[in-house]
Amino acid sequence: MKLKLTILILLTSLCAQAQNQTFTTAQYRGDFDLFWKSIDEDYCYFNKKQTNWAKVKDIYSPRVDTISSRAAFVSVLEDALYEIYDHHAGLNTNNMNSRRLVPSGTDIWAEYVNGKPTIIQTRSGYGAEKAGIAAGMEVIAIDGMPVDKAMANYVGKSLKTQDNEAKCFALRLALAGDHLHPRKITLKQNGQVKDYFPDANGMQLDNIRFATRIESKITNGIGYIKINDCLWNNDLIGDFDSVMQLMNTTKSLIIDLRETPSGGNTTVARAILGWFTSKEQFYQKHELYAEEKQTGIKRSWVEIVSPRPGKYYSKPLVILADHFTGSIAEGITIGFSATTKAKIIGTPLARLCGATYPYELPNTHIHYSFPVERLYHVNGTPREEFVPDIVIDYTKIPVADRDVALDTAMDVLQQNTKPIHMLYQD
Repeated sequence: MKLKLTILILLTSLCAQAQNQTFTTAQYRGDFDLFWKSIDEDYCYFNKKQTNWAKVKDIYSPRVDTISSRAAFVSVLEDALYEIYDHHAGLNTNNMNSRRLVPSGTDIWAEYVNGKPTIIQTRSGYGAEKAGIAAGMEVIAIDGMPVDKAMANYVGKSLKTQDNEAKCFALRLALAGDHLHPRKITLKQNGQVKDYFPDANGMQLDNIRFATRIESKITNGIGYIKINDCLWNNDLIGDFDSVMQLMNTTKSLIIDLRETPSGGNTTVARAILGWFTSKEQFYQKHELYAEEKQTGIKRSWVEIVSPRPGKYYSKPLVILADHFTGSIAEGITIGFSATTKAKIIGTPLARLCGATYPYELPNTHIHYSFPVERLYHVNGTPREEFVPDIVIDYTKIPVADRDVALDTAMDVLQQNTKPIHMLYQD
C-alpha cells in the first residue's frame, strides 16, 4: 500500500510539473508540426470529411507562434482537432474551459433534423433528463447565445463545405458544456420556449461514479445485465462470468450497453462475446488505411471470437444499445450481430469511427489519439453506420416514466402478440 501511495504521489507531482513547465516557441512549434504530420499520415477517415488538412497547418501555425503557456497550446490542439469533426479523436488532457467529451462526458445527443438543431436523446439518470429536457425539442440558445453563434467555435475553419455532420458535431460540443460553468439551454417545444438548467444540482458529468461495474436481475425468467462504463477494466471479466453463471437458469437474456460510452479493450469484448458462441467466428473486420496510403497495398484482417470452455449461453438474447454505446461497446454490439441471433434494440450508436492509436508529443508530453484503423461489421457495413434491428426514435415517443427500450426487449422476448416496438419503429 505504501508503494502504491508513493507512486501515486510521484505521478501527481510529475503531472503538476508538466502543467506548470514552460516551453519555448520552437518546442511548441515542433510539437504542433508533429501533431499535424501524424494526423496527415495516419488518420483514416479524411474520405468522409470536408477537411482541408493542409490548410489546417496554415491556420493554426501562426497561433502556435504566439502562445506562452501549456494551456494555450492545449486550446490550439483542441481547435485543430475540431477540423476533422470526429468525436473519437482527442487529447488526454484538458483545460477547465475545454468542452466535455462526447459521448462519455455529456448527457445530450443532438442532431440537425430538417435544418433544425434537435434533441435526439438524453442520457438516462443525468442532469439533462432530470431538468426536463426531452427528445424532439428544438435548440434555440445555449448559455444565452443563439445556437448558431454558440457552436461557431467548434465548426472547422478549413472545411470546403459545412456538411451536416460537421454541424451536428459542433452542436453536440456546444450542448456538452465545459468543466467550469453550469449550462443554460433554451429549448422550444410545441411553440413554447423555455430555459433548462441541467447542471443546477452540480456538475455531475465531471464526477460520474458507479456503485458497481455490473448490475443484474431476473424478472419472470428473463435475465438482465447492465454494464456500467468499465469495458476498459479487465476485472469486469470475472464480474461478468459470475453473473452469467446465475443466468444459466433463465429462459432468455438482455444485455444493456447503454451506459458504455468511454470505450475499452478487445480482451473484455472477446470475453463477453465468448459466452455466446460454440465455435470460432469472425466478429469484426479491421483495415489499416495508412499502409495502403503509403504503399498502395491494402491491408485488412478479421478478428476472431472463440468459445470459452465451460461458458456458453444459447438461449434467446437481446442487446440494448444507443447513442451512449461507444467505441468498443459498438464493436461488441456488431459482434453480437455477426455471431449470434441476438436482436439489437435501440437507436443508432455513438458512431465513433474506427480504432484509435495513442501518440505522445516529445516536448510537452501531451498524449492524444485518433482513428487509424477503419472498422467494419463482418458483412462489410462500416461500424459507424450500423443500425439496430429494432430502431427506437425517441423524438416520436411522448415523455413517459418508463424505459421504452427495456420494455420493448421484454416484449420481444415474451413474444407478445402486439409488441411495443411496432408502435415506435419507422
